[in-house]
Amino acid sequence: MINRAGTSSTKYDGRQAMFGQPDVIPAWVADMDFAAPTAVTDALIERARHPVYGYTLFPDSLYEASIDWMRRRHGWTIERDWLVMCPGVVPSLNAAVMAFTQSGESVIIQPPVYFPFFSAVTGTGRKLIENPLKYEHGRYGIDFDHLEHCAKNAQLLLLCSPHNPVGRIWTPQELAQLIQIAEKHDLMILSDEIHADLIYPENKHTVLATLTGSQSRVITAMAPSKTFNIPGLNLSMLIIPDKTVRDAITGVFETWHVSASNPFSITAFEAAYREGGAWLDALCSYLRNTRDCVAAYLDKYLPDIRLICPEGTYLLWLDCSAMKMSDAALKQFFIQQAGVGLSPGILFGKQGSGFMRLNIGAPRETVMQILENIRAAYNRER
Repeated sequence: MINRAGTSSTKYDGRQAMFGQPDVIPAWVADMDFAAPTAVTDALIERARHPVYGYTLFPDSLYEASIDWMRRRHGWTIERDWLVMCPGVVPSLNAAVMAFTQSGESVIIQPPVYFPFFSAVTGTGRKLIENPLKYEHGRYGIDFDHLEHCAKNAQLLLLCSPHNPVGRIWTPQELAQLIQIAEKHDLMILSDEIHADLIYPENKHTVLATLTGSQSRVITAMAPSKTFNIPGLNLSMLIIPDKTVRDAITGVFETWHVSASNPFSITAFEAAYREGGAWLDALCSYLRNTRDCVAAYLDKYLPDIRLICPEGTYLLWLDCSAMKMSDAALKQFFIQQAGVGLSPGILFGKQGSGFMRLNIGAPRETVMQILENIRAAYNRER
């Protein structure tokens, strides 16, 4: 248990602004309450001992660590020239939209999905096309027939893989079908794979770009930020094999004059990829066990809340439709009656109505306390 209050933490010190009260148990914003790997902290302390924190280049060792991580963890051999360092995946979504579409052109997203996917399109004057995921028998899938229809009129697809918030890891067969549609309709794909390392032990993530020969239509966004709980350091990478595509997106970043270079983010990024493997394996096992504890608890005590069992991420998608509450009433129930701060499903698109997203990236004691609070409030309501 680590006390994060008073550290300017969005998750903890932002509770009053987000929920209207400062004492809810927070399980909303997607960072974890676990300490980063010791190797990361040690590397940051060592870098801080050098008392000059000036403008910083991306060293060769950073690229080498990234290339090695992708080969070891994902079986993908990439080249240094393919890597573009950038200040986060969300800016990369916006950059891709601006690089590969013109004002008024169309971008496809697949809701319910991480809400910056919406604003990356609408905030840049592009047309939003929704290809909603199919929710059948407690499981989400891609509606390929509808995607084929959407692709006829679009220039870009923003893919979330693994998917936030529904927790799906798309199979090689699903991804291959997606690529087939993209190639047929000359559709670019930005594949947000920031959760690619956070996979439960019985599952396997497939990098979309490994399934296409030319790799010219796929931009892969990755980072150690979610994996190793260092998102506040704001450094991610794009993997772009095609030089023309790479030049287009770097051109957008250059017009923004926003540097991703930071002596501490570079240090943490490299240390995590070089020395964080064992820590990550332990984390994924711990998260799987927590997920299973939540599933068992809901099944026993809260049958009106259904877990959409995730295959990856530390985010659980909860179907609360059986509680028969409006989205406003549902939000109030969790905050006012249960004293817990979750993310309302409606934030992820209208398809998230009746759902809540629970972050289990915390000591199990905290997660179980959240469940106990919900149970007590649920019983009082009944």
